[in-house]
Amino acid sequence: MAQVLEFKLPDLGEGLTEAEIVRWLVEVGDVVAVDQPVVEVETAKAMVEVPCPYGGVVTARFGEEGTELPVGAPLITVAVGAPAAGGSTDAPDAPVTQGTPAAAGGQGSGNVLVGYGTSEAPARRRRVRPDRPAPAPAPAPVPVAPAVASVNGGARTAETADGPVAVISPLVRRLARENGIDLRELTGSGPDGLILRADVEYALRAAAAQGRTTTAAPEPHPRVAPPAAVVTPVPTTATAGTRIPLKGVRGAVADKLSRSRREIPDATCWVDADATELMRARTAMNAAGGPKISLLALLARICTAALARFPELNSTVDQEAREVVRLDHVHLGFAAQTERGLVVPVVRDAHARDTEGLGAEFARLTEAARTGTLTPADLTGGTFTLNNYGVFGVDGSTPIINHPEAAMLGVGRIVPKPWVHEGELAVRQVVQLSLTFDHRVCDGGTAGGFLRHVADCVEQPAVLLRTL
Repeated sequence: MAQVLEFKLPDLGEGLTEAEIVRWLVEVGDVVAVDQPVVEVETAKAMVEVPCPYGGVVTARFGEEGTELPVGAPLITVAVGAPAAGGSTDAPDAPVTQGTPAAAGGQGSGNVLVGYGTSEAPARRRRVRPDRPAPAPAPAPVPVAPAVASVNGGARTAETADGPVAVISPLVRRLARENGIDLRELTGSGPDGLILRADVEYALRAAAAQGRTTTAAPEPHPRVAPPAAVVTPVPTTATAGTRIPLKGVRGAVADKLSRSRREIPDATCWVDADATELMRARTAMNAAGGPKISLLALLARICTAALARFPELNSTVDQEAREVVRLDHVHLGFAAQTERGLVVPVVRDAHARDTEGLGAEFARLTEAARTGTLTPADLTGGTFTLNNYGVFGVDGSTPIINHPEAAMLGVGRIVPKPWVHEGELAVRQVVQLSLTFDHRVCDGGTAGGFLRHVADCVEQPAVLLRTL
């Protein structure tokens, strides 16, 4: 006798209480294996695939694509211990994987997220085709079935009616889906034919150059509308406008910044610095061979040295205990703008890394942010934030502290400006540095000392050697 088990949206960690269904990876009647991904969800932290801890036949799904579900809400139900409907699968004698070993107390694998310690690799999904008479032709067109993620030799593919398509990034799949691109028509430029984001963007540019848009191209069947932010026209007595829900990443950023403004009495100080010598030092380091050193890595190394001298700024405030907590480790966050919005990946134990190590970690996290593969752990736990808003072509800003941290260093663009150097007017590479700090953890003298030390290291990189 089959046992129907209900799989609920698990606790995704890091205080997340809800998630939006981006794409279902299984349908009712499918056979799933233990720890096979069944749905792709987007949280305020990242986009993840949720594996089911049970093996059996999917009997129900809860929630449409684009729906937000709270943690603990039902996702699917799985019939465990029974053959698939109709008693046949694509492969003869295909076994139904049991997800509840006796030793586990009938609770399946117990794993939550792909990449977070699943007990076995997800098996390739077998589709159940129940033996039932074919329905009569309907006048309405039948939507194209959504692509289903599977695993093929360690590389994720998108299965379609015509076979697998090599694509690994959920952002690439979403970009293609939203613009009406058929991934089966693309040739991937990545390893083993992997379809990259650049391949989809090239297809869009090619379509535009031909005087048409891919979304306007006729299709044999209408596609299922992709999940998107609902924009509802709201008529008013004066003018008509639109309402855009504050949810997902945008909602999380709004909540965090609002809390920062409510709870933290912040203040900002700034200084102009001559970065000419720092830029020369970077050029010399990169000319010596080895991994290239980024400007962000140099600034991060300066920050960790300054925090060692002014530890007050590497702290947090326990409001209930009315205590300032000085932190022993520097987990350095850096602001990164992505298609999903502003995110702040965190470099763990930045104080223990050299410039080359910092650069490598920045590169890894930046690539993960670009492809949407950052995990919740990559986005939390920071103790100090470095914000390089100079990449947007601006000179200065007053950063909002990333709650519950105590400070943030902002870096503007580095541009040639008139500067008095060694008693003479010269054109130098000048940058504006700004520090926003929690006035509860220190006074202006400490904040000014920190910022001045950073500026001294920027102007004379040799100063940094004295702090090592």
